[in-house]
Amino acid sequence: MSDPVRPVPTNLILGFLGVGKTTAILDLLRQKPEGEVWAVLVNEFGEVGIDGAILETEGAVVREIPGGCMCCVAGLPMQIGLNQLIARAKPDRLLIEPTGLGHPSQILDTLTGKYYQDVLKLGPVITLVDPRKLEDPRVQDNVQFRDQVAAADILVANKTDLCTDNQVHAFDQWAARLEPEGRPVYHTNHGHLSVALLDGTAALPEVSEPHAHHHHHGKIADSPPPSVDESPWQWVTNRGQGHNSIGWRIHPELMLEENAILAMAMDDQLLRFKAVVHTRDGWRVVNVVDGAVTVLPGEPRELSRVELISVEALDASEMDQLLRAAAGLTDQD
Repeated sequence: MSDPVRPVPTNLILGFLGVGKTTAILDLLRQKPEGEVWAVLVNEFGEVGIDGAILETEGAVVREIPGGCMCCVAGLPMQIGLNQLIARAKPDRLLIEPTGLGHPSQILDTLTGKYYQDVLKLGPVITLVDPRKLEDPRVQDNVQFRDQVAAADILVANKTDLCTDNQVHAFDQWAARLEPEGRPVYHTNHGHLSVALLDGTAALPEVSEPHAHHHHHGKIADSPPPSVDESPWQWVTNRGQGHNSIGWRIHPELMLEENAILAMAMDDQLLRFKAVVHTRDGWRVVNVVDGAVTVLPGEPRELSRVELISVEALDASEMDQLLRAAAGLTDQD
C-alpha cells in the first residue's frame, strides 16, 4: 500500500515593485536542504520572464506566468501553471512570487480553496517592504501595497543597509500600528531571510477585507511574439496598474554591448530595468532599482531577455532602436 501524498509546504513571497523578492527567493534557494526539490511559481508584470531565468540558476524548478498579475486571472492560468509545476517537479517545497503590482487576496483564496486543501500546506505569507518607500504617501495609499501588507503573516524590512536609522525606526512605528497586532517583524538586507521563516519557526529577534480592484492588462503589440525559431529578435509590451513594460527575447548568438545596455538602463524615465543578456564579455545579469545598478556574471541561457518598466508611456520603437544598436543591428537587420 503506497504512502499517502503529503501536502506541499507553500509560501507566498510578496512585496512592491523593486523591493527584492527575487533576490530573497534566490537566497532561500541557496539554503535548500540537500536532496530536496524546490519549485517556484513566478508571475511578472512584464512578458519576457526575467525572474524565472534568474531563479533557474539556483536549481529550482520554475514555472512562469508572464504578463500582469496572476490574481486577475484568478485563476485559470495560475491553476494550470501550478498544476503543471507540481506534476513536473513533485516538489518538497513551493514558493510563489506574484508580481509586485498585484493583489494577493485572490491567490490566497485559490490556494486555500477546496481543490488545493489536500495538495498544498500554506505556510506564512512573507511581505517585504523597503522602509525608504514609506516616506512617499503614494506608496502607503497604493491599494496593491496595502493588500500585500494586509495579507502578510510576517513583515520584513529589506534593504535596511540603504536606510537611515530614522527610516528604520519609522518602519517599526508604522508596522506597530498595523492591524492585526502581533505580527512578527524583521529587519534584513540583500534579501537575506532565514529558511526557518518559511515554517514560522525563525528564532531571529523580532524588532481586512480585500480591496476591490479594476484594471486593464492590454497588449500594445498587435499579436503575441513569434517563437524563437521564427525570429531571433522579439519584443512585446504590456500596460496596466498604472505602469508600462517593454520586453525583449533575443537569440543568444546576438551579443550586446554591455556599456550600451547600462546606458539604456540608467534612463531616468525607467522605474525598473532587468536583463539576463549575452554580452561580448560574457553573460550578465543586470538589475536597476532606484538608480542603483547591479551587474553580475550569469550562466548561459537559451535566450537573452531584457525588460523595462515605467510609469509614463515610453516610445517602444525608440527603445527598440537603442537595444538594436547595442546588438550592432540596424533597422534593416
